[in-house]
Amino acid sequence: MSERFFTPQWRLPAGLRAAFTLRSGGNLATHVGDNAGDVAANRMLLGRELQLPGEPQWLNQVHGARVVTVDTRISAAMPPTADGIVTRHDAVLAIQVADCLPVLMTTHDGARYGAAHAGWRGLAAGVLENTVSALAVDPAQLDIWLGPCIRQAAFEVGPEVVLAFGAACQWAFQPNNRGRWQCDLAGIAAARLRAIGARSVNDCGLCTYTDAARFFSHRRDAGTLGNSGRMAALLWRTVSS
Repeated sequence: MSERFFTPQWRLPAGLRAAFTLRSGGNLATHVGDNAGDVAANRMLLGRELQLPGEPQWLNQVHGARVVTVDTRISAAMPPTADGIVTRHDAVLAIQVADCLPVLMTTHDGARYGAAHAGWRGLAAGVLENTVSALAVDPAQLDIWLGPCIRQAAFEVGPEVVLAFGAACQWAFQPNNRGRWQCDLAGIAAARLRAIGARSVNDCGLCTYTDAARFFSHRRDAGTLGNSGRMAALLWRTVSS
């Protein structure tokens, strides 16, 4: 097993591969304060180790619900502003996270696949539903993977988050002794996907906040370090269909 990434335990059709990078693989984001040279070197090493067929299609993620469809190669210097991406071609899709939920999805035959960045704002705004819609298939024909994210025991939120999801998701918020709530982000994602007809939703169950040895966590690290690195969830085709 590589020290830079792990392979999701998830049913993938022939010709598709997935990976999730680890903290030991280095920061893969270029946020304010990040060393762009180090990020570029980390991405290059990752591409070599994974034997990626091309440069990943990175996004300028803004915690929204916009989804882009990749028909041609996106400029690495000017990634589109979106939080979901889908393709019917041979693109390498990439989602950056450091507590938010990465979601990968593919049709059973691998002809179409997509990825989404689901923080609570994007999740409430419908980024997962929009990503499924952009794939233009029956949700029952999808296999979906929910990656590492901050889990309920560590994810304390205020009333604005509870209100954003409404009464239908009250079950996902447990009150704590500080007058706030513990939010089950992955649980909400799974429930919303199943509500639109997805049947195969596989949650890895890993927590970015509690597993400091393997994962970056914005909530855990930013307070002491001033910033947090980012991991990436990647999904790509290894052979042409």
